[in-house]
Amino acid sequence: MGEFTPEAAEALKAAEAVCGPLELEEISNRRGSSVWKATGPRGRASIKLGAGEAAEVTAREASVLDRLPGYTVTAGRFDNGVWFVTPWLAGPSTWQAFRPVRKGEGGRGQALAAAVGLCRAVAVLHADGWVHGDLQPQHGVHGDDGTVRLLDFAWSRKVGTTPWKTFDGTMVHLTAPELAARIITGPQPVDTTQAADVYALAGTLWTCATGNWPLDYEAAGLGRGTPVEVIREAIAARAVPMSSRVPWPALQARLRFVLLAGPDDRPTAAELTTMVQAVGE
Repeated sequence: MGEFTPEAAEALKAAEAVCGPLELEEISNRRGSSVWKATGPRGRASIKLGAGEAAEVTAREASVLDRLPGYTVTAGRFDNGVWFVTPWLAGPSTWQAFRPVRKGEGGRGQALAAAVGLCRAVAVLHADGWVHGDLQPQHGVHGDDGTVRLLDFAWSRKVGTTPWKTFDGTMVHLTAPELAARIITGPQPVDTTQAADVYALAGTLWTCATGNWPLDYEAAGLGRGTPVEVIREAIAARAVPMSSRVPWPALQARLRFVLLAGPDDRPTAAELTTMVQAVGE
């Protein structure tokens, strides 16, 4: 949905209640889901619209936000979809925080602090009994006060619940091998796990530090254009070697341990926080 239809006008009213008279900027628009940044004299807000098949996913994310401590959401429905409004989270993403490192311009202290902050945010989420399910380099926002807020809870679940009928996976390059195997073989519905979150967390930090995914697809004969299903099968079989590019050995050695470990041997997010902190000691 690239524009606000009359049916979705309630979303604008909810944003105006937060911001005042609005200026709108479209941030993303794909597969029936669009995100807008609303700016007004009293503040900024995020508006998300999900139409058609994206409506269920959007409603699920709004439900998660409504239950998470520290998050505020207003939600509603229109003819063919669901909308929700949340305060805009200001600050760079983890990907952006690592930019000087990737460009060879230093910045390791800042990047390491961002890495610790992201790990700690995931650890807090896990301690509250949640699984995020879709950790990616852009899904952590780093505030000026050092706090990190997570984004994109569409595939999040409270441990002990399964809020979807089918789980087909999110970012395949950050999917843990055991989760990839369950997606392939079933049975559905497949549950995301905290252990798979930690794999994705380590993979996210690896990607932020190097600019490349942790796995070397070329070495496995999986070039550009390889179907996602084929990549997922190779990940499930652990048939893709780790990348040999190691510009930050002290950090990547710890991340490599996590990425190669089985789910039962993987550290928790809290333990990974401590491991990453030790890089700077």
